[in-house]
Amino acid sequence: MERLSVDSIIHKIKQQQTFHAVADDYSFTIKIDDYVPYICAAIHDGHQFRKELWDNCLHTEYDRWYEEDPETKNMIASHPIVIAGCDSRFEYDLNRSPEEAVFETAWGKQLWKNPLPEAQKQKSLAKHKAFYKVVHTLVKTIETKHKIAIVYDMHSYNWQRWDREVPTWNLGTSNVDNNRFGEDIEAWRQSLSEIKLPNNIKSTALVNNTFFGNGYFLKFITNNFKNTLVLATEIAKVYCDEYEQVNFPEVVNSVEKQLRERLPKHAKAFIEKHSK
Repeated sequence: MERLSVDSIIHKIKQQQTFHAVADDYSFTIKIDDYVPYICAAIHDGHQFRKELWDNCLHTEYDRWYEEDPETKNMIASHPIVIAGCDSRFEYDLNRSPEEAVFETAWGKQLWKNPLPEAQKQKSLAKHKAFYKVVHTLVKTIETKHKIAIVYDMHSYNWQRWDREVPTWNLGTSNVDNNRFGEDIEAWRQSLSEIKLPNNIKSTALVNNTFFGNGYFLKFITNNFKNTLVLATEIAKVYCDEYEQVNFPEVVNSVEKQLRERLPKHAKAFIEKHSK
């Protein structure tokens, strides 16, 4: 893996070079082994939190971990194109617009002891902007090369906070073209429902049951690229103990192993169908 500036990363993508890199400010990683027509993303995988923010933050390290999406990068790590956030969404949220990316409150609780200085806020927003410059270049390159593309936008959610039964997998589709891509969405939902998990964990999959696909990452790509489908794919945190902050590596490994087969198969069918 190389440490590269955003400009260098963009240059490599435009030249369709293969590489593994971390941004020079360590805000995100990107891996491109082959310019295939599908992209995997784990934008909430990050847990880093700038030290200059520590003393001013009212949320604990556990509070932050609880609302992040740990292990989602590991679930998609084997695929040819993977982009993932390194920073906590409590510094800036890559799934929110620039205007809303730096929180004042988070999940009903004030985030900062004192208002965040503007210079610190702008430092975070600069990383948000840089990430989306790379995303735009990446999707444009893939869509131009293949005419059609698909993005698997991986997230997780805290299932134990719900007071009803919720699915293991949820697809948020309210901001994509369901008339055009409805069959592809259903095929992905069906494939996820067939995943077998250890420890007698059920694997159910529903559409727009807990979340609806309202994230900025999906909207940004969908609004800029008419031939790219973004599948906002949420897994319930059955792969960890939400309250004890313990990850279950055998569950993560099982998910990764099965997505290694199911995800390219789904992408292949999608490309073949929509390239005609």
